[in-house]
Amino acid sequence: MLYRLMKYVLLGPLLRLLWPTKVSGLENIPARGGAILASNHLAVADSFFMPLYVKRMVTFPAKQEYFTEKGVKGRLKKWFFTGVGQFPIDRSSGSAAQAALDTAIRLLRDGRLLGIYPEGTRSPDARLYKGKTGVARIALEAGVPVIPVAMIGTDKVNPIGSKMWWPRRLEIRFGAPLDFSRYEGLGGDRFVERSITDEIMYALMELSGQEYVDIYAAKAKELLAAEAAGVRPAVPAQASGLDADRVPQTKAG
Repeated sequence: MLYRLMKYVLLGPLLRLLWPTKVSGLENIPARGGAILASNHLAVADSFFMPLYVKRMVTFPAKQEYFTEKGVKGRLKKWFFTGVGQFPIDRSSGSAAQAALDTAIRLLRDGRLLGIYPEGTRSPDARLYKGKTGVARIALEAGVPVIPVAMIGTDKVNPIGSKMWWPRRLEIRFGAPLDFSRYEGLGGDRFVERSITDEIMYALMELSGQEYVDIYAAKAKELLAAEAAGVRPAVPAQASGLDADRVPQTKAG
């Protein structure tokens, strides 16, 4: 009920009015049954705009801190993030991470749509970074398709570090579903999970037109922070582009 209230009455109409959005590929989202919407991640705004145009409810994992802050502000945050379809995950330990995976798998087996950012964090510079294999493990264990989603322009609406949202035209592209049923029973095989994850990231690169960099976004943030501090850390060989043995280096866009 709260989700529908936020989407259709309180928040959705305002977002549609202030940020006109071109949307394509909605026919690729199944009318029923579990599926993963695997998106690139440019801004916090991604989690608001993408579900706005999907008829079904989209559930996102979100860091636990959004739900545990104390006081009136904390209660309002919990109410808000629950209302927009997010559920808390604890990333403080390996067992907590497994619990988050188990929750995601359960939701998908219950027939829900699950939004996931395979990069694990926002891109620091609008490029597309290496995906984490959790998305592959979830897809295999739940036996669901993965639909790549390209968010375009949200980094201009809600730049990293900005508390303001700026009016811009946006675009959202939903790609054709990726079927990984050929790997059934191979969940937990790290080579299979890496192969699946790379296939998802390649689809996102094709769909979004972003340049791909074969390091994790979190590592890229560390490198950028070190550079800003005047430190010259060793940069992984792949940081200048894709691993040439896996996928083409860039996609013009």
